[in-house]
Amino acid sequence: MVGYAAAYAGTWLAILTPIMVTLALRTRELEPQNAEYWLSLVLAVGALCALVSNPVAGWLSDRTTSSWGMRRPWLIGGAVCGALSLWLVASAPSVGWLLGAWCLTQVSFNAVLAPLAALLPDQVPATQRGTVAGIIGITTPIGQVGGTYVTRALSGDMAAMLVVPAIVCLVLVIVLALSMPDRQLSRDKAPPLQWSTLFSSFRANPSRTPDFTWVCVGRFCLMMCMAFMMAYQPFFLMDRLRVAAPDVPDIVFRATLIQSAAVVIAGLVAGRLSDLTRRRKPFVMLSAAACAAGALLAATASSYDAYFLAVTIFGVGLGAFLSVDLALVTDVLPNKEDDAAKDLGLFNIASALPQSIAPGIASVILLQAGGYSSVFIAGGIMALIGAAAVTPVRSAR
Repeated sequence: MVGYAAAYAGTWLAILTPIMVTLALRTRELEPQNAEYWLSLVLAVGALCALVSNPVAGWLSDRTTSSWGMRRPWLIGGAVCGALSLWLVASAPSVGWLLGAWCLTQVSFNAVLAPLAALLPDQVPATQRGTVAGIIGITTPIGQVGGTYVTRALSGDMAAMLVVPAIVCLVLVIVLALSMPDRQLSRDKAPPLQWSTLFSSFRANPSRTPDFTWVCVGRFCLMMCMAFMMAYQPFFLMDRLRVAAPDVPDIVFRATLIQSAAVVIAGLVAGRLSDLTRRRKPFVMLSAAACAAGALLAATASSYDAYFLAVTIFGVGLGAFLSVDLALVTDVLPNKEDDAAKDLGLFNIASALPQSIAPGIASVILLQAGGYSSVFIAGGIMALIGAAAVTPVRSAR
């Protein structure tokens, strides 16, 4: 568990630090006049590469017959390529090179994330998945906080700010890969490795896998709520609470710190309780409802205290949801033996896609309803839909 969580945290450290801080700084170095435009382009194309590469890497991992095991080659290979890719980001002579290097970075680290996710059904008994998923759920805020700390400590050295997180990830992933008992797949039992099989396996057929589909729908709706809350938080603070622009970073930092603490505590507690009670659905539904309550309370907040309370409630719901929902999806995977990593890659699309399309949807909401409170209200409604989406699930309780 320790090695697994450490490898996850290291991977998030490597991939989130550029997204949060260093890519913006690197883009401004190369194109100071149009940095915002180029940063948006780099992030958008990189996100598209992540959406495609994660399930593809998972599909290939499910069919790997190496003597090293099914997951180990992808973990080590992806981490090595990711470290080299971030070095290319640091040394890119133009924005075009930066774009290519960041796309390679996304592909590399998603080749790590896909087999990492598959280790949950591979290595962890069903009776402990909630607890382990709760631990895994807190690695994202750990990666975020660690990334801000590293960039502050290495401020002024762009190469170090990009490469050091990658080296930390590489070391932690190698420790996990060399210490774990990886699954072995013999050639005679391996599913066919054909591109036609790959494309056909990604065809959505909800009627054949209804439980998996409903869990993905629930995750999509909840992630849409989160994307609305996080992306438009600064504008909401300035628009509704009249926070001066120079004071926004401080308020956002305090809100993020409060929310991260709530995510960590709620994720660990909810994951453990779901194992003890052998129930997943009630925790997922209640946590999504808590996210909805937090979003709706934030939309009506008229003071800092009310807003921080809303963020705390949202963080509690988000932490509990992320941990137990991950355990739930491993319980309802259509084919745990042959396609676990690929299916978890598809599940990852339900997590990542909302972050790409949320700005466009929010723009329509703002145009029709006006005011950033309406975006938060829409997020609350999406969270309620996410809570209801897991009701039809039958193969898990």
